[in-house]
Amino acid sequence: MKLKIGVLGAGHLGKIHLRLLKEITSAELVGFFDHDEAAAIAVENETGVKKFESLEALLKECDAVDIVVPTLSHYECAVKAIKKSKHVFIEKPLTHTVSEGKKLVSLVNEADVKAQVGHVERFNPAFLAAKEYFNQPMFIETHRLAEFNPRGTDVSVVHDLMIHDIDIVLSVVKSSVKKISASGVAVVSDTPDIANARIEFDNGCVANLTSSRISLKNMRKSRFFQRDAYISVDFLKKKTEIVRLKNVTGEPGPLDVTIDLGKGKGLKQIYFDQPKVEESNAIKMELELFIRSVLNNTPTAVPVEEGYLALHTAHQVMEKLNSSLNVLV
Repeated sequence: MKLKIGVLGAGHLGKIHLRLLKEITSAELVGFFDHDEAAAIAVENETGVKKFESLEALLKECDAVDIVVPTLSHYECAVKAIKKSKHVFIEKPLTHTVSEGKKLVSLVNEADVKAQVGHVERFNPAFLAAKEYFNQPMFIETHRLAEFNPRGTDVSVVHDLMIHDIDIVLSVVKSSVKKISASGVAVVSDTPDIANARIEFDNGCVANLTSSRISLKNMRKSRFFQRDAYISVDFLKKKTEIVRLKNVTGEPGPLDVTIDLGKGKGLKQIYFDQPKVEESNAIKMELELFIRSVLNNTPTAVPVEEGYLALHTAHQVMEKLNSSLNVLV
């Protein structure tokens, strides 16, 4: 059985989704729609995928839509699709505003359709390799730095880049946000281009997130500190490193790395581990999981409630930025 799916938006990311959907055997890619007629014709010629003349025409031919339009249009497109009882995959962030996101969550539940948010870093192979090692991290530090690219400056660096790490942190910590503080500055665009946020959780965990889109190098790295362990995830280089401490029983071997904690606490042995990171395409994986959830009637991998939580937290960060620096957005 195949899922009839269409794509809304044929820009840079939309074309990637078109290519990957063509490769997924459980999907029947019926076509795409893009408001830019000239661009749509070019994409049709380039990919061989049928272009539709309107969103309504596309919705008539499919059971689900993959929404890859600019963030400002996420809500409008999703509402039109859901009201036609179509399942939706929506690129991050879920919507442009928190109020739109809240309405969309309600609409998805009322319509009883499947909806998944494209928080692609959840499926980064380096993060997947690290997941089994997380055990109540209490301090998290993330750096997501990118060279400047005009594409994406329609939203702040918080909604463009930091929201990836906000979603990852929320998925790992699983505790309510207690307090947020943030600082940042708009350098080359009308919204913040570099920002730092400190998120404190009810369970005592603290996350320090830094994002920039005006850096001289690219970096996407997160560090998680928890009892007797340090976990490093390099989302860009697809590498995971684990450093763990265990009690030494008996006499340590000549090659064992140990540390004396002093004050009668004894020796701890340091274990270095690099879990195998399986090669995979994160975007293709999230699309496959969405399609599987529709065909098998199972929960989506990143439900709209979690996409909304990431969006709401990102907006809280922006509120702190605006109040501290008086940045108009």
